[in-house]
Amino acid sequence: MKKINEWTSYIVIDNNIRSGKPCIKGTRITVGDVLKWLSAGMSHQEIVEDFPELEEIHIRAALAFATARDAMTEMAVYKTAS
Repeated sequence: MKKINEWTSYIVIDNNIRSGKPCIKGTRITVGDVLKWLSAGMSHQEIVEDFPELEEIHIRAALAFATARDAMTEMAVYKTAS
């Protein structure tokens, strides 16, 4: 299994693709799409089978991106509340 060091290798934000939502590089699949599928109960394997342009590393990158964005939100809230 490949280790994911930086989600930036797999996630791109381009205003011309899906209105600037973060997407899996080379696709129109958003991080939100991946998170929605996971929260609906799809396994990583099911997602990869349904969307052959994706690999396991892309799903993990989407999760890493969401984690990083959440951490940034927490820092912004903390700084605002101080």
